[in-house]
Amino acid sequence: MSHEVVEKNIGLMALFIVLVISVGGLVEIVPLFFLKSTTQPVDGLKPYTALQLEGRDVYIREGCYTCHSQMIRPFRAETERYGHYSVAGEFVYDHPFQWGSKRTGPDLARVGGRYSDEWHIVHLINPRDVVPESNMPGFPWLAEDLVDHTMTAKKMQAMQTLGVPYSDAEIAAAADAVKGKTEMDAIVSYLQVLGTSIKTRR
Repeated sequence: MSHEVVEKNIGLMALFIVLVISVGGLVEIVPLFFLKSTTQPVDGLKPYTALQLEGRDVYIREGCYTCHSQMIRPFRAETERYGHYSVAGEFVYDHPFQWGSKRTGPDLARVGGRYSDEWHIVHLINPRDVVPESNMPGFPWLAEDLVDHTMTAKKMQAMQTLGVPYSDAEIAAAADAVKGKTEMDAIVSYLQVLGTSIKTRR
């Protein structure tokens, strides 16, 4: 079949374009499912606790990911500022993971343990109390709103079906673990665990 025939037949050309893109995409993507470095958790990685999981949901609901990525690139300028570059095995229990390229604020991949709980609370209520030049909005309602403990076990069950190794005992205890906790407690708990699974490599 000559190029001329393909170039004059738009339907045939579209078919070949789709075929080439499909094959190229499969060749790039399928091998990733068989690489242990992208599918196996790093040593020390633990699933989020019930409170951390609720905090992650608050983080997503409030749109924190629109200004803060959780993906440190393997470049010197980034690793010197934020710490060890992000590794796929850290995020195998994240559904969906929070990688991205948008940074209005700093990357949060290694924020866990960097500041005290009190610092995070003040920062979330009014960021300018601790970072005067910050343009981040405050989230004072998080200190007042309680976590909906009736949904926590169901969220953990959903994660379990996605491969997160929660035990039935952990799921059964989930509601009691978050009952009476504020959304502020939850999001601070989530922030404090970010990046801690491979801190020993830094």
